[in-house]
Amino acid sequence: MIMNRPITTLFMLMSVDGKISTGASDHLDVDQDFPCIEGLKEGLHQYYEIEQTTDLWSLNTGRVQAKLGVNNKPMPSKTPVSFVLIDNSHLNEHGIKYFCELSKYFVLITTNKNHPAFHVKADNMSIIFQEELSLKKALIELKDKYNCERITIQSGGTMNGIFLREKLIDFVDIVVAPVLIGGKETSTLIDGKSITSIDELNKLAVLKLEECIQLEDSYVRLRYKVNNS
Repeated sequence: MIMNRPITTLFMLMSVDGKISTGASDHLDVDQDFPCIEGLKEGLHQYYEIEQTTDLWSLNTGRVQAKLGVNNKPMPSKTPVSFVLIDNSHLNEHGIKYFCELSKYFVLITTNKNHPAFHVKADNMSIIFQEELSLKKALIELKDKYNCERITIQSGGTMNGIFLREKLIDFVDIVVAPVLIGGKETSTLIDGKSITSIDELNKLAVLKLEECIQLEDSYVRLRYKVNNS
């Protein structure tokens, strides 16, 4: 079947209990904290090595990138990757310019008509402005206008939940770190609105395991195909 949107893969690093952050604070993050923890730092490089083999289009959120400090980081070197960010209020002009420098092509998706990106001029940047966020329409535009055929999703748990409920995830590729984090408020792979009735069970994503790889230092890689029927 020919799709009118890019093929999507949710690619994340998570704990055994499904946490994608080390705690319920924007000051806590696996990318910043795992390298400091004995038993985790030794095998962490495998996640970043696998990340280098993912799609040449990558989707993330401004909140996640602000946590990683892009609003203050020195300007990066150019990469062959095109980045798509969903953001209304977390990125400043420096953060936008950072991604223009980093990206082959940079697309911002926003519902904020006053976003700082509108003040930035860059030949490789485009803005998809929507009155109300529609991930499906944004993905269709990415394919039609920017020739994006495949895209890797690395957003936060809430945005991942929206992709899930709208049946916009085709594959799930997870690197599991050998750690239990816990905490009801700590972000998980899929957050957002919970299913509350039997009638909503059609919103579940049934997965078919395609590959299970035991990595070094007790890390595991799991790859699934999502049944979106």
